[in-house]
Amino acid sequence: MSGSDATEPSGDAPDAARSRRPVIAITGPDRGGAPAWLFTALAVWRAGGRPLRVRPGRARTCHAFDGLIIGGGADVDPELYGEAPPEGPHAADIRRAERRLSQRLIGYLFYPALWLLRRLFQSHGGVLDADRDRLEKALIHRALDDHLPLLGICRGMQLVNVVRGGTLQRDLGGFYVETPQARSLLPVKPVALDPRSRLARILGDDTLHVNALHDQAVDRLGRGMRAAGWEDTGVLQAIEAERGWCIGVQWHPEYLPQKARHQRLFHALVRAAGRRARRDAD
Repeated sequence: MSGSDATEPSGDAPDAARSRRPVIAITGPDRGGAPAWLFTALAVWRAGGRPLRVRPGRARTCHAFDGLIIGGGADVDPELYGEAPPEGPHAADIRRAERRLSQRLIGYLFYPALWLLRRLFQSHGGVLDADRDRLEKALIHRALDDHLPLLGICRGMQLVNVVRGGTLQRDLGGFYVETPQARSLLPVKPVALDPRSRLARILGDDTLHVNALHDQAVDRLGRGMRAAGWEDTGVLQAIEAERGWCIGVQWHPEYLPQKARHQRLFHALVRAAGRRARRDAD
């Protein structure tokens, strides 16, 4: 699978439209972000979708899509919500996070390699991306207005909340006075899910262990949004819309391809997008 385009259906055959893979637009920056795109695209493809890469320099606003993923990356511009402008994992970390031998063997090879890829290809930390903010805001509005399934990952969750009128916590230091803030590609941070939430119906309502690569978090919830998951410190780790298929997670499920529970999120998104595409075809 190449990292370029999703082929658009001709639209002249309803049966073909109903049977095609739903197109899932995946956003990212112009520079950097290659690992996030590749892993997210792989997750979407494995779930039965067709990934479409969208960047400020190649916005593809004329392309139709059935679902949307707002990916991670640089911090959201604080002006959008009314404010002024890690080390690699060790073997012991992998043993604690991965209990089965087969999972540990994957971890020994996979996590250090992924950490290196992120260091090599990620965009420069701390630099705001106004062009990306504008593009993703427009896409979020489009998805919400058209009732398309929407998944926000890390920065994406934060931007969805901001678009809905919420705010962000720019400095999480106060939440980690007694417990050091974890920054890890490993799923080491426990998150409690609201058993009444859509997210819990997808992932199960048992405690979920997630990775942690964020420096900011959702503060005040936006209009029509509710909390769906928290860590022990009280930091919000997941939000969702009160109506419609719109979920945001603070962690990176795309970097956990070997974790079936995390991959359910992409399967659920693609299924919802497929249902929407079939309704449009009828």
